[in-house]
Amino acid sequence: MAELQNNGVLSCEKLVENYRSKPKSNKASEAVKLVFEGVGERDVYNISAPFEDDGEPVIAGRVERRDSEESEIWFFVHRGDRWVRREKAPVFALQDPFFTRIGGELVFGGVQTFPHPQRVGDLNWRTVFYKGTSLNGLTPFFQGPDQMKDLRLVELSDGSVGIFTRPQGGKGGRGKIGFAQVSRLEELSIEAVQEAPLLDQFLDEEWGGCNEIHLLANGKLGVLGHIARFDAQGDRHYYPMAFGYDPATGQYSDMEIIAERSDFLPGPSKRPDLADVVFSGGLVRQGGGKAKLYAGISDAEAQVLNIDDPFAKLED
Repeated sequence: MAELQNNGVLSCEKLVENYRSKPKSNKASEAVKLVFEGVGERDVYNISAPFEDDGEPVIAGRVERRDSEESEIWFFVHRGDRWVRREKAPVFALQDPFFTRIGGELVFGGVQTFPHPQRVGDLNWRTVFYKGTSLNGLTPFFQGPDQMKDLRLVELSDGSVGIFTRPQGGKGGRGKIGFAQVSRLEELSIEAVQEAPLLDQFLDEEWGGCNEIHLLANGKLGVLGHIARFDAQGDRHYYPMAFGYDPATGQYSDMEIIAERSDFLPGPSKRPDLADVVFSGGLVRQGGGKAKLYAGISDAEAQVLNIDDPFAKLED
């Protein structure tokens, strides 16, 4: 099995510097903007990677007006050169969709927002989960702690369930990644999530989280996520990142940035402070050391980019 190497906490800027210093195949000329039909004047961004449902590929997308944070998750199927809203598919009043499969079932989720109990006019949030044999059979089964986005589940090679967490506040600051494990999905609990030990990956002034977890051939996990920071002007900078995690030992590799905004095609942003935002949606491994990265761009659109598979070396 490949060894996981971790050399300590590196700043977001240092990770960007490392990324730019390496030869890479990412080219903006090879990026593709995803065109979504039937959404009117709304944007579709922070998409999932395509997944199969009832025999056809489906993409889940965050659908939202440019001047609003009120979003819905819609499902789209590929027709010609565009993605079309799937007829009779459910609609969820959530943000930032994701999926996995556990115990032969589709597990789907997103971020639910609701009025903050103490701060009038502010929103709070939580990650919510549904499961079922197909999209049209999804039923809710778990909601994470308040003020926690980027909560992700993965079925491990022994059938148990890995839990990647991202607390904020006293334990997690602006947002740090933790990991816990339960023997089966029915044992998932708020306590297991809240008590997950944190990985030592982020400076206190920076933050990040997991977006999608890949079970690798050797039983290790390939984690697709993001790391983010504010600059001196208060603008946000989000980068797709990846690292390896071994659930058997708790060892993990250094994060690596796998793309940046300039690798994608130019386009609009929801606000000026979001211009340099790439939000990892999902990764489709292609074989031969290549992968397709599906991403939300500047909180306004979705693109897909051919990249080097960040998990290939973890399986060497």
